[in-house]
Amino acid sequence: MQLDPKVTRVAIPSKGRLQEPAEKLLQAAGIRFRRRDRSLFAHVNGLDLVVLLVRPDDIPVLVAEGAADLGIVGQDLVEEHGCVRRVEHLLDLDFGHCRLCVAARERSGIKAVKHLAGKKVAASMVHSARAFFKRHKVKADLVEVSGSVEVMVALGLADAIVDLVESGDTLRDNGLAVIDTVSRSQAVLIRSRRPRDAKLCDLIQRRLKGVLTARQYTLLEYNVRRDRLKAAEKITPGFESPTVSDLEDPKWCAVKVMIPKKQSVEIIDKLEALGASAILETEILNCRL
Repeated sequence: MQLDPKVTRVAIPSKGRLQEPAEKLLQAAGIRFRRRDRSLFAHVNGLDLVVLLVRPDDIPVLVAEGAADLGIVGQDLVEEHGCVRRVEHLLDLDFGHCRLCVAARERSGIKAVKHLAGKKVAASMVHSARAFFKRHKVKADLVEVSGSVEVMVALGLADAIVDLVESGDTLRDNGLAVIDTVSRSQAVLIRSRRPRDAKLCDLIQRRLKGVLTARQYTLLEYNVRRDRLKAAEKITPGFESPTVSDLEDPKWCAVKVMIPKKQSVEIIDKLEALGASAILETEILNCRL
């Protein structure tokens, strides 16, 4: 089946650690589609938009070349494929956090990048690794590998590795330790320099940003005495200001305000100590600020 050349396209990973969170983010933003087995694309309900389901490594190039208008991909892959200046970086998506690290066997005596001069280094992202060693003026023998990069040292094929690290458990299991960080990465939203429909791309960006903002905040409602309202507002200032409503008892008022989700427990403790009552916390699914 051929795609309409004018239809807007957003590329997302068809597999890997970013696949599920990318699909959930789109669904939360009202970009709903049905994924079918072996299908490379899916039409979005209610929008002139198609979701491309492709290999993560292909996404930066597809967006840079204009084959896709938007893409959800790791920043590490954007850098590895030399697409940083060829695409627009729109949003950090706050999932898929990892580091591209240089690691060596703990008891090898290799404690710094300079110790790798003349050594063999296995790298899953050889272009990023090569640029890193060039910045440090270290000449290492880089070998591009894929799959289980960590075992290359144990097999005697390399003295060190350059690979993505999330928790670091796999490195420790293989007796390796990080000696330096090449770069930090997370999932990002990128856009082609010449999108098919710039207004639709802007709409998708705003929708995704609304979901991301909602995930960072929670809605708090509480009652507080009028004479303590100013003190309560210092605890929950909101954005411009909190919403304050009259209660039947003129000595009391109701307050509704967005607060940082990570601080909600501490904020509720402070409000309770101030004498606030009927404190309710509600999840926010979407918002625009």
